[in-house]
Amino acid sequence: MQDFQSIDFAGKRALIRVDFNVPLNEQLQITDDTRILAALPSIKSALARGASVVLMSHLGRPKERESEFSMKNLIPTLEGQLETEVSFDDMNSLENTRLKTLDLDPGEVLLLENLRYDKREKAGDLEFAKALASLGDVYVNDAFGTAHRAHASTAIIAQFAKEKCFGLLMEKEIDSLNKVLHEAQGPVTAIIGGAKVSSKLDVLLNLIERCDNIIVGGGMAYTFAKALGGSIGNSLFEEDKIPDALDALKRAEKNNTQILLPVDTIIADDFSNAANSKNCPTSEIPESWMGLDIGIETREYFSQTIAASKTILWNGPMGVFEFENFATGTVHIANSIVRATENGAFSLVGGGDSVAALKKFSLANKVSYVSTGGGAMLEYMEGKTLPGIAAIQSS
Repeated sequence: MQDFQSIDFAGKRALIRVDFNVPLNEQLQITDDTRILAALPSIKSALARGASVVLMSHLGRPKERESEFSMKNLIPTLEGQLETEVSFDDMNSLENTRLKTLDLDPGEVLLLENLRYDKREKAGDLEFAKALASLGDVYVNDAFGTAHRAHASTAIIAQFAKEKCFGLLMEKEIDSLNKVLHEAQGPVTAIIGGAKVSSKLDVLLNLIERCDNIIVGGGMAYTFAKALGGSIGNSLFEEDKIPDALDALKRAEKNNTQILLPVDTIIADDFSNAANSKNCPTSEIPESWMGLDIGIETREYFSQTIAASKTILWNGPMGVFEFENFATGTVHIANSIVRATENGAFSLVGGGDSVAALKKFSLANKVSYVSTGGGAMLEYMEGKTLPGIAAIQSS
């Protein structure tokens, strides 16, 4: 397998699969350009080394060719970041698109229309993948956020590419995840939050084999509290996942992995920022009240474990951080991770809500690495083989 830095890009078309699935407002302006910024190093490096660059991505979940999902909307931001003109192709005829790529001069950039306008993309169609491969001399997969999809542009295309490699972003993502899952310096602590056990169960089970400590927060903690016989009031929980929660606790005990659960909780009498609130033991939440954040004692309990850790993984908030009055626990944990990082720990943060929390509290540049992948990161953490990664590594 070739790596990005070893590729001779001079005079070649670099076909880069990026993840430009960015949020747009009603005026079709980008409201968060994080994914575009993350892709810039690979794009700029290929251009600087004599390549022309063909960029392909999806945007949103279009049903037809709705204008709000057109990649055209990204051109002003992309041109500003690259400081060069970006041409566009609507991909109405893949043969015409191929001819256009052949006319590109070194240093020029062509952005292709939304790949998901063509249903063959998600279907992983062989002929579509082969046609896409013909649009470049070197295929570069730099879209970690879609690496768990066996789509034409993310996985199937690799078998038709003469030269292929990961981009710089993809390399960083894989290296950072491997530092946590396979090369970690102990003690290793995973902080898993979010609403439901069902969405994180496989992650938990895989991490039990790799971590010294697993901190559980957010709504999913109440399924564990219920499983242990606690009273959780109206807190979110999944009745059918109680056996799985108990199984996870047994596995952890057998593996000498400590699972830390909230000992106290900030409870509310309504799912609202303006709700009445108070602190109480997690196992003694009154009827008609619900847990919306980790409690005062829990914050310190969790933070002590984080401070003693050398490798930290965070996926999922500790409470309803979107509500200012119930964001304190998530802020506290984020700051604890920052302090541990400053003291030499390696910290990896991923998942939409965790990353959003870091940005909201202006802490994103104070951890070791922020992953750009949500579903892809979760599946990698579950121990699954991601098609977009396997397609390159198998070559």
